[in-house]
Amino acid sequence: MIALAKESVKPEEIVIFLKKHIQFKDVCQKILYQKIINQATLEKNIIVTPEEIQNEADIFRHANRLQKTSDTLAWLTDQMITVDDWEAGISDKLLVDKLSEHLFSKEVEKFFAQNKLEFEQILLYQIVVPYHQLAQELFYQIEEEEISFYEAAHLYDIDEKRRQQCGYEGKLYRSSLKPDIAAVVFSANIGENICPIKSERGYHLLRVEEFFPAELTPQLRQDIINRMFNEWLISELNYMLHNTNP
Repeated sequence: MIALAKESVKPEEIVIFLKKHIQFKDVCQKILYQKIINQATLEKNIIVTPEEIQNEADIFRHANRLQKTSDTLAWLTDQMITVDDWEAGISDKLLVDKLSEHLFSKEVEKFFAQNKLEFEQILLYQIVVPYHQLAQELFYQIEEEEISFYEAAHLYDIDEKRRQQCGYEGKLYRSSLKPDIAAVVFSANIGENICPIKSERGYHLLRVEEFFPAELTPQLRQDIINRMFNEWLISELNYMLHNTNP
């Protein structure tokens, strides 16, 4: 039983709540993932030291301005966890980091080379409007310099955030775009206004501001390791579920 001030929550109530809000399966999967991780790290003699846990805890405390021991204890009390609970969670995170690095660090460069096109990036601006006629009219006005691309985005885009940012979509990987749109924008010239393309969201007017060739940065390296590790976890879970004796 979990006590909250003068109220209490029973474990079965937590289960019922998770099921009602379609979160039960997700939590169960995460628990099974942790079992897979624990087993794999045990087999490969991967351990986390108390010093590593302490260092990670210090980083967290600094980032969250928990400078004093009393601040940390107050935060733990508010979260309804103990120091042991917190350190166990830190240990789990570090085990994931170590295991994923152990399994896939040597595979990153090969994966990057085989999928290099996927990691090209562009700085993209776009306008999405609901009607073809409006999209075509805006395209002609932009081409004739009667209105700028950015002003048109600010006035007509269906997305409020993009309107506020004058069409700024961001720095995007090729893989984050639908194949038909990716094919067009990655073959366009910088600064070219691309005529309307239809999708289920509406009609897209696109403008590429800059191209970025694929580069294996430290962040991308970590992203690839995380991706490969997540795919491995899913595969291991499927194997576990389909090969468990009844």
